[in-house]
Amino acid sequence: QSENSDKSSAESDSETEVEQVSVYHKLLATLKTSPESESEDDESESEEAGESEAEVDSEGSQETGEADGGGEDKNDIPEQEKGTTDTAEQTLGQEQADGADTSCDPSHGVIEEFTDVKHESEFSLETNFMEEESEDCNADKRDSNSSQVFSEDPFKQHMDKELEEKEVEKMSTLPKSSSQSKWPRLGQLTFSSTLEKHKTLKVDKEVDVKQLYLHKTLESTWPKVNKQFLSSVNKPSDPCFTPLQRELFCIMNTYRDLFYPERNALTNGEEIRHAYCLHALNHVLKANAQVLSNNAKRRDQKPGTDNDDYRDQGLTRPKVLMIVPFRECALRIVHIFISLLEVNDKRKIDVSNKKRFKGEFGSDPEEKPPNLKRPEDYEAVFAGNIDDHFRIGVAILQKSMRLYAPFYSSDIIIASPLGMRTIIGAEGEKKRDFDFLSSIEILIIDQADIYLMQNWEHVLHLMKHINLLPLDSHGVDFSRVRMLNLSNWSKYYRQTLLFSALQDPQINSVVKKHCFNYMGQVAVRNVPLSGSINHVVVQLPHVFRRLEAGNVTSVIDTRFQFFIDKVLPEYRDAIMSHTLIYVPSYFDYVRLRNYFKKEELNFTHICEYTKKAGVCRARRFFLKGEKQFLLFTERFHFYKRYTIKGIRNLIFYELPTYSHFYSEICNMMKATDNGVDATWTCTVLYSKYDAQKLAAVVGIDRTAQMIQSKKNVHLFVTGEN
Repeated sequence: QSENSDKSSAESDSETEVEQVSVYHKLLATLKTSPESESEDDESESEEAGESEAEVDSEGSQETGEADGGGEDKNDIPEQEKGTTDTAEQTLGQEQADGADTSCDPSHGVIEEFTDVKHESEFSLETNFMEEESEDCNADKRDSNSSQVFSEDPFKQHMDKELEEKEVEKMSTLPKSSSQSKWPRLGQLTFSSTLEKHKTLKVDKEVDVKQLYLHKTLESTWPKVNKQFLSSVNKPSDPCFTPLQRELFCIMNTYRDLFYPERNALTNGEEIRHAYCLHALNHVLKANAQVLSNNAKRRDQKPGTDNDDYRDQGLTRPKVLMIVPFRECALRIVHIFISLLEVNDKRKIDVSNKKRFKGEFGSDPEEKPPNLKRPEDYEAVFAGNIDDHFRIGVAILQKSMRLYAPFYSSDIIIASPLGMRTIIGAEGEKKRDFDFLSSIEILIIDQADIYLMQNWEHVLHLMKHINLLPLDSHGVDFSRVRMLNLSNWSKYYRQTLLFSALQDPQINSVVKKHCFNYMGQVAVRNVPLSGSINHVVVQLPHVFRRLEAGNVTSVIDTRFQFFIDKVLPEYRDAIMSHTLIYVPSYFDYVRLRNYFKKEELNFTHICEYTKKAGVCRARRFFLKGEKQFLLFTERFHFYKRYTIKGIRNLIFYELPTYSHFYSEICNMMKATDNGVDATWTCTVLYSKYDAQKLAAVVGIDRTAQMIQSKKNVHLFVTGEN
């Protein structure tokens, strides 16, 4: 915040009420000298996704290595995690050379860690005032004259709400009560809250943009920016939102938490991105306008006047944290922000470091292999720059936007889970920093399903370090800090927006264990009526074999034992050659690989760590029948999507995370020219704890029967239906 810590502390002591001194002292007692943040590690470049099918034979004869075709990287470190093991010197040298955020640079002193003296005054909230002719100033005057408008604004209602101790205690101890509702576009919703009065919400069938209390700038720019998604069927009374955006924004604008598990990169991904960008920018513009307005009021007030009316900020400046998987996502978000802030062609906003941002977050179309054929959903997810180690601060002040702003001078932070992990660090490390997460008011986690394929631990690590009391004051003026932040109640005011392509227990766990919003939560809970099994185009008998496990923790061991005792013996015969075993978990894969080696089975294996040469060799061995089994991980399929030829027998060791992978893997059988349909088999292992994944594959009706029944289920699919 302000660079002069001593000055702000002195102001805090002299200008606050006597009864609040104990609160400040309690907080100040916890403050220590800020530790240096962890050095930013060098991102490892993603391995090229391209490989033509011809390479299987052409390269296979030239390769050397293990006979079983494993050829895995020596250190078993995935591409998306290598950033944490490389030396920091390369990255730091590069960052210093091109003027990057040196927040992670150990050579910088504690004071300079997250500051940029050159531009600090220009973008400082504390030292700027609202321009007299600005729309914010006019709006502020209107608000002052109308208490009704002032109180109905969702932003004001949410941030000005003063929780009582008993309400906080209730949220900490009591379970949430829930209610159901069905909306036209979102479908089945579950509203949950500990505070009874915040349980339900009715959908607005028509939305007038003027009733949404958008910031004045956004009110005029949003219809133009969002025009690309609107069709001619949109109602004249609702010209600004698609049906999906209207219902999502209706929830976002009430500051409830939201979990939407039906995001699709091909269909609604950009629609959703525009909606949450509108909400995030609306929040930041209103919050900053409030601070600038109060700056002017404080400047004009008489000396010795009570300052407690101007509590308008958190302990640190960042308000919005946006977690996205790839640099391309960050690029698109910033472009949306710029579009939303530019009222017209004559009123362009000043964007600093724009050229550098485009260079680091953009992509070269020529880098993509020319003859690469992948499914449409793959192309949509992996478009543009897919580097997954980044973080960038964005500061917004009136008619200017500053990219690469130091975190403590930023309003919005856009980062990947790995980018956050390398700066938060681990317990015991000297170089780490997470104070900038202390006052996050909106957390947006987009494409959460992709983090299951990267490293879910990074997401959990972030959730454990958000909204904690900072270890240092960072020059904050305590007389301006909201009481909710001083009371360490920030997490009860934080809104979390979580978007995913699927429902998964690990994602659901984040919603349940790390979201405490006093306004409650809204989760979309639609059940799949038909499953991906209907998209299998080859005639194939599907045998679903149920295993009995006492509890969730015992499933892993039970599945392994069930597989080696009941399933594997049936496939040991040479007649059952060309058997692919699909394994979603890397840990299960390692366990199976070790068992196969110990039993000296004739097998080969491919995982996300396998080098390109090893992949080619394994595919060739499997196609020619030189290896009877192929162990195959889900993460490899997610990142590469190669067609594996030669499959005659298929075993799903566990149901796939992405339901469409089931039909994709089954349909690979048609790539086998000399295969005989009648000999193809497909076996799936499942337990009662796999209900969500099972429903996505076979549909909700079959799932109910299969979970209740203790017998194996045989399904025969005769093509797409």
